[in-house]
Amino acid sequence: MTALQLLPAILSLLLLAAHFLRGGNSVLVGAALALIAALGVRRAWVARIVPAALLLGAAEWARTLIVLAGTRQQAGMPAARMALILGGVALFTALSALIFRSARVRGWFRIP
Repeated sequence: MTALQLLPAILSLLLLAAHFLRGGNSVLVGAALALIAALGVRRAWVARIVPAALLLGAAEWARTLIVLAGTRQQAGMPAARMALILGGVALFTALSALIFRSARVRGWFRIP
């Protein structure tokens, strides 16, 4: 059941890996995929690093939203739908970090 609770974090990290892959940043792609693999390691440091990475990922989605919205508006293209989608992805990624506060996940990672 813990794997199901970690699913939002896994999906968020996969979306971040795809985002970085599209941007051509293979180092960050590898980092996002390594964090997914790290979720199988039952250590407290994983439960500290992954939520921090998810919050940084949410900030990256917000930065991308601002950059793309400005670019689209300058080009005279609609930006509202894109802003809603990227805002939702940023919110989902940020909320995925809250999973690590649940008792079951804390127990999985052996956090006292």
